[in-house]
Amino acid sequence: MLRSLGETPFVVSRGYGGSLTGPVRVADHSATEVGDEPKMMARHVPVIVARDRVAGAELARDEGASVVLLDDGFQNPALDKDASVIVIDAARGLGNGCVFPAGPLRAPLAVQIARTNALVVIGEGNAANDVAQGVVQRGGLVLRAAFVPDEPVVARLRGQRVLAFAGIGDPVRFFATLRAHGIEVASQRAFADHHPFTSDDIDALAREAQAGGLTLVTTEKDFARIEGNPALAAHAMQIVSFPVTLRIEDEGALEDFLKDRLRRARQDRQ
Repeated sequence: MLRSLGETPFVVSRGYGGSLTGPVRVADHSATEVGDEPKMMARHVPVIVARDRVAGAELARDEGASVVLLDDGFQNPALDKDASVIVIDAARGLGNGCVFPAGPLRAPLAVQIARTNALVVIGEGNAANDVAQGVVQRGGLVLRAAFVPDEPVVARLRGQRVLAFAGIGDPVRFFATLRAHGIEVASQRAFADHHPFTSDDIDALAREAQAGGLTLVTTEKDFARIEGNPALAAHAMQIVSFPVTLRIEDEGALEDFLKDRLRRARQDRQ
């Protein structure tokens, strides 16, 4: 959408799980070097990995970026932001609403809502309704969205029994997405988020799949870690990657929001 507005967006990511501190533009790096999410995103958009977000933004600017998108940078104060967008799962919500370690939040909710310009609520459910109301009351935008899987991959997997495995923040949602699209999940394995898969892990999954006549399937993010690891690359051919796209219900509202924030940003810099 930013490209359609004539912008050149770059993502700047901390590169969680990667060994490089940066700033470096993701090219033919492995997920162990730059992290699984930057590796995955770099297929679609230029990505800079930098533990120092300011240095990352400067490199993005030098590389031609007109807009910098901070991946998981909402609580990072190093850069002054022209727009802050948060995302909440409609079914999970924010748990008990407490700050870590008592709950899932990184900072008190009221402070975060005060800095939120737009909220994206993903999936079905009412767990994010209170937060959405708070964003609206402060004049922010609330958008509904859903994950839409790649239809050719869905068609390929229908009629097969699969062994689904994932090391993401919410593996259960991945398994539910497969089932919701008519894919028979005969077995499932959940790992910790950003789990560094080993040869033993994949060998065990492959043996179970072979014994049960199952097809191995995982998320695009997990596949990025497997495919980019030389010790596991040979296994990648046995695994089906299941990519999804986030579809915003009211794309027109999002486009208007972006236009407005870009206009304000340019006015502030004049």
